[in-house]
Order: sequence, then C-alpha cells, then structure tokens
Amino acid sequence: MPYYQLFYHLVWTTKNRAPLLTPQVEPIIHESLRTKAIGLGAIVFALNGVDDHVHLVATIPPKIAVATFVGQIKAVASTKFNKGYPEYPSFFWQNEYGAFSFDGKRLPNYVAYVEKQKQHHAAKTTIPILERVNGKGVELIQEPKAVYAVEDEDWRRELEQLG
Repeated sequence: MPYYQLFYHLVWTTKNRAPLLTPQVEPIIHESLRTKAIGLGAIVFALNGVDDHVHLVATIPPKIAVATFVGQIKAVASTKFNKGYPEYPSFFWQNEYGAFSFDGKRLPNYVAYVEKQKQHHAAKTTIPILERVNGKGVELIQEPKAVYAVEDEDWRRELEQLG
C-alpha cells in the first residue's frame, strides 16, 4: 500500500446554481456523497455547503484521479436521490468543479472554512478563490513567510488576495 498525504478542498454546484440543497434535501445528498467518498477510499474531513453548492475536504487515494472521484460521488448522490425521492424536484449537478490541493498543516483551516460555510455566506466572508468552480487555470498560492504555523487571518488574507 503506498504512503500518501494528498489533501483536497473540492467545491461544486447544483445545475445552474439552483437552490436545491434545502434543509430537507441537504442531509440526504451529503450522506450519499460521504458514503461514496469513503467507499472509494477517501477520508472525509469536512462536508458542508449552502443551497446551491457543496464543499468537501478530503484525502483521496492516489490511484483515483480527482476528476474521477468528483464525477463518481456526484453521480451516485444525484442518481440515488432522484430514484429514492421522486416527490422532490430532480437533482442535477453542474459539470464544473473547483479542486485545491494543500499541505496537511493547513487542514484545520480548510476544515473550519467548510464547517462554517453557512455562516460565511450569511456574513459575506467567503474566500472567493475557494468558491470557484470554473475559470482560468492554475494560480499559485505561495507561502508569505518561512514559518509554517501561519495564523488563520494570515491564511485568509493570502487567499482573499487571489480571489
């Protein structure tokens, strides 16, 4: 078994950003996403979102491409929901997604950001680059200093500048 530390922050939206993740639907979809992710060998650290998108912080095994992982968990969640809950409107995802890899030392920052998604959106304190699901290619996030114990506010400012 290979050794790896591959941490990802993933974000994707409902089709056309429709507000489908209602308080009734969200737990069903989140449970399907979590179950499939774990079934693929991922470790799920945080899963949350708002009515039109989902954030996931996870470690994904290197044998699975990120695109494959995202595609499979999205497909299972929407298919299972549409078959099991016909009383609700059909549920679809947008094709695009955002994927951000990060060092394990940042894990608590990403987990906290995802766990507080509803509060961040309500207070308009989201970090734009972590909300992106499409756009231009790679943007490098460089460490502002050699110290690895960077405070939350330093991390936030650094990411906000990229947004």
